[in-house]
Amino acid sequence: MKSFASDNISAAHPAVMQAMERANHGSAKPYGQDEWTEKALAALQQTFGETARPSFVMLGTAANVLGLKSMLQSHQAILCSDSSHIHVDECGAPEAIIGCKIITTPSVNGKICLETCRARLSMREAVHHSYPKVLSITQQTESGTIYTIAELQEIGRFCRENKLYFHMDGARLANAAAALNVSLKAITADVGVDVLSFGGTKNGLLMGEAVIFFNPELGQEFHYLRKQHMQLTSKMRYIAAQFLAYLENDLWRTNAQAANSTAALLAQELGTLDHVRFAFPVEGNALFVRMPKASLERLAKDYYFYIFDEEDGPGFPAGWAMARFLTAFDTTKEEVLAFAKAIALCK
Repeated sequence: MKSFASDNISAAHPAVMQAMERANHGSAKPYGQDEWTEKALAALQQTFGETARPSFVMLGTAANVLGLKSMLQSHQAILCSDSSHIHVDECGAPEAIIGCKIITTPSVNGKICLETCRARLSMREAVHHSYPKVLSITQQTESGTIYTIAELQEIGRFCRENKLYFHMDGARLANAAAALNVSLKAITADVGVDVLSFGGTKNGLLMGEAVIFFNPELGQEFHYLRKQHMQLTSKMRYIAAQFLAYLENDLWRTNAQAANSTAALLAQELGTLDHVRFAFPVEGNALFVRMPKASLERLAKDYYFYIFDEEDGPGFPAGWAMARFLTAFDTTKEEVLAFAKAIALCK
């Protein structure tokens, strides 16, 4: 059964596997003292700029939670959109591990609303409320949309003016940079991001994430947090080797462009069908579509994908539901065309 459920379940890129194989010879110092980790951290710093201070962890949730924990005390709060991954899809990990509160704002096409965030800052006026200290966004968003550089600059200014730390969940940061045709640094360090979770498992890596600190005030004791929260892997060379391959010759961009292009092709094919409507603009490698529930049920017999909303959406016919289709770096044109044909036949 072919999957369009997530880029997270695609295979690892051959170059990444080859890099791990090259690292898999002989012994090496543990806990990040090896030569691969040293080179990978230097490559990340070269990619993201001199202010970048990266560290490796195993999981995306760990990258988000520990990066946020470095900025927060338990009486403080995170501002994020109501569709944010840290709010919806991390099983309460930020609240459980940090002990802080998450305060959501209504999202517009997956993006945070700064005016609503501004209103939330009034909570700082009374000791009875959690104190908003961090604003967190996801790039690309959970709705598949992408913040432009101008939007990111506006968020950066808002954070500085209101003494908020700026956190970015970059699980699909590569897709955003590829779509905008800019560097990774241009949409992180250059727009005022303080802490970044930089993911690769959705774009060709096997495992591993990086937490990158741009603000020199933060992350001074992150190595203790990483160890205490069980994210200091002894054989770190295998994570580091992947990132070396990922950054070499901009493999991250090549992979992301491939995923974005097949998503654009699928959007083009589906755009002609009267029983398919897009819930959000298609800007990266994600498509959110509304279709009749019966059509989705027939499609699910041959394809694996996720239903995100089984309720009738405003402005859509009764009996329709919203599904998410995601393409990956290894999704082929032929697979997309076959999927589009199957959707066309599921009226």
